[in-house]
Amino acid sequence: MDLHLRLDRSAGGLADQVTAELRTAIRSGRLAGGVRLPATRDLARDLGTSRGVVVEAYQQLVAEGFLASRQGSGTRVAHLQPAPATVLAPPVPSAPRPVAYDLTAGTPDLSAFPRRAWLAALRQVLQTIPHAALGYGDAGGVPELRAELAAYLRRVRAADAAAQRLVVTNGVAQGLSLVISALARADPVLLAVEDPHSMRTVSLLEAAGARRVPVPVDEEGIDVGALRRTPARVVLVTPAHQYPTGVVLSPRRRTQLAAWAAEVDGLVLEDDYDAEFRYDRDPVGCLQGLCPQRVVLLGSVSKSLAPGLRLGWLVAPAPLADAARRARATSDLGSPAIDQYALARLIASGAYDRHLRQLRRRYRARRDAMTTALARWLPGAVVRGVSAGIQLYLELPAGRDQDAVIAAAAERGVAVEGAAPLWAAAGGRPALVLGFARLPEHRIPQAVRLLAEAATATANAGSRRASSLMADPDAGLGASTRRQP
Repeated sequence: MDLHLRLDRSAGGLADQVTAELRTAIRSGRLAGGVRLPATRDLARDLGTSRGVVVEAYQQLVAEGFLASRQGSGTRVAHLQPAPATVLAPPVPSAPRPVAYDLTAGTPDLSAFPRRAWLAALRQVLQTIPHAALGYGDAGGVPELRAELAAYLRRVRAADAAAQRLVVTNGVAQGLSLVISALARADPVLLAVEDPHSMRTVSLLEAAGARRVPVPVDEEGIDVGALRRTPARVVLVTPAHQYPTGVVLSPRRRTQLAAWAAEVDGLVLEDDYDAEFRYDRDPVGCLQGLCPQRVVLLGSVSKSLAPGLRLGWLVAPAPLADAARRARATSDLGSPAIDQYALARLIASGAYDRHLRQLRRRYRARRDAMTTALARWLPGAVVRGVSAGIQLYLELPAGRDQDAVIAAAAERGVAVEGAAPLWAAAGGRPALVLGFARLPEHRIPQAVRLLAEAATATANAGSRRASSLMADPDAGLGASTRRQP
């Protein structure tokens, strides 16, 4: 049998070459299942190699399952699962339009990550931690980080935080999943959510066992009166800076929310996602400090440092904190130890506070540049959420269609996101959620000017769409939401 094996003797590794050639011949179907291969001595003679080269190749392919060897019947090609007759090539996606100005929300300025301070913390950690610290530790987080975070949250967020009730997580997303899973052991959890609210965690919440119940948000934050009319006993809120509207939960609503939780024996999940960034006054203390027995505080360094670190925390009543710790022990055994020690060192040294002060100055300058440019180029728009965070809520001028503005902006190299998908109920005026964290302030005016051009170019699109809906009220609905006869 001529196997047509090609060898490059100058390259060495003849056994590997024979193995690769035979493997390719079997995969391609040139050597069909059941075909008997030459004896090792015969093939070695044909190839001009030692018998040991062929023996090693055969043994490797037997171990991988490509060949089968039985005493008395020689070595044969194994019967593999046949490949499909035709393999359809995946569709080639169209090239995305180049983005010159990214105004999408949710990501901080990643270039601001304090690399030197982080590297210094890592160096010190690696020089000082004992060898035992690199083993399997407490799934709830290394003690040093839990102690530093608890002290930081008491000092900066006025939280009622103790290291024993704090669990280190892979971001707020995992913290939410742990809490919902613990609450949904028997039945799904009816989870009240702000309307509008972020869609990023929707699939995660539902997979953990939550059934969402939208509750409207107004100028004071979540409507606690509307919350009382729902059957939910667990609510997820963003009191420091509601996403996406930017509303800060009013003192009156804070008191009402705590009272609701006590009345229904309920629980408040507080996503403290960008509470460090407040521009009109000092940050308002967290809701958990007002009612620690009824509130789970969730936070992370995703906005203050970088989301790629995947470091967050939850502070919960003792039973829930213990349940979250046990869940981590039986799932992923906890977060990376070295990064936890590095964050603890960053906080203890004061470098984290210094970094946040620099970020607040930077983001305030960018926010001011954006609001000034919007006032100049889009005077008919209404800007909300300017007091905190790293994004604005922009209600478009009358007569503008959100999708048309987004498409026209993309043609001009400006990436923006609409607010409509974030609302369960009708969201009123068409709106955009504009992130300002990643653009330097000197580039923001040009981005806003191009956005204003897009809004001007589509000035009549909203009116045309409204007229179309008046003529056919179902025209704006998808197939799954059209009214049935």
